[in-house]
Amino acid sequence: MQRMGPIIIVEGPNNSKVPFSRSLYIDCEDKVLIDTGADPKLLIEIEEQYGVNLVVNTHYHPDHTLNNHLFKSAEKWINPYEFETVQSIEGIAKGNGVFEEWGPAGVEKMSKQLPQKWVKNLGSFTGSYQYDKEYYFGDVKTIFLHMPGHTKGYSCPYFPELGIIFVGDFDMTSFGPWYFGSDGSIDEFIQSSERLLTTDADTFITGHHKGIFTKREFQQAMADYLAVIDKRDHMIEEYVQKGMNFDELTSIGIFYPKNMLDSLILKTWERTGTRKHLHRLGYEVQGSDIVCVKVK
Repeated sequence: MQRMGPIIIVEGPNNSKVPFSRSLYIDCEDKVLIDTGADPKLLIEIEEQYGVNLVVNTHYHPDHTLNNHLFKSAEKWINPYEFETVQSIEGIAKGNGVFEEWGPAGVEKMSKQLPQKWVKNLGSFTGSYQYDKEYYFGDVKTIFLHMPGHTKGYSCPYFPELGIIFVGDFDMTSFGPWYFGSDGSIDEFIQSSERLLTTDADTFITGHHKGIFTKREFQQAMADYLAVIDKRDHMIEEYVQKGMNFDELTSIGIFYPKNMLDSLILKTWERTGTRKHLHRLGYEVQGSDIVCVKVK
């Protein structure tokens, strides 16, 4: 764990790589924990040493909400867009694109694969926070900035008086931006990324991998990060021009390794992500054969 004033950074296993993430703890009288994807042993240590009265989640993905269940007596907040999403497996399935791609049968299959300790978190939220409102946890001013793209309701907790922003899944990894759920958007991801670059902060904390960036480092890394989107566009355009249909295109492993596409959720994201890029390129998927055709 690392401390920056009242902010304690709690690491996840394997350098906070998915399926884990970093959590932030605000050491104040309100005892606030932001996201719960960190090492559960460290989170329990935080609970025992400082206490946790409020858990705030930036969004609903399991690598950020996985350990909410550890804090049984704490209030739990999430952004207003996703408050309904996290009430049921069906809501999660729709947000992730499972219902879109596979219908009710896919939702049923997904429900059997979800970790039970995470399922316990569904329906446990007590409220939602407002975007751009100034909250004071103790004397720590905190603003939840709406940064859609990764998910529709995604937020970045910003501590303006400390010069710190928790950018979470704007994580600057070599994998690139993630916007594959039904509630994700390439254009909104780019717009939010550009907004982050203008945020008056000196320290940018990501949810995965490297973790802490200076503003200059974050700006430099963002150029390469967003360039991955254009690389994906170029690759998909080339395959379409070779005559591949949608099923073929989503079986070769554009985003995820081909040998991992037997996984329901990864196959789903391969398909939803490809759909988003096809739309961006001026194509759509039509008919029972799912053929890609120019529409612009």
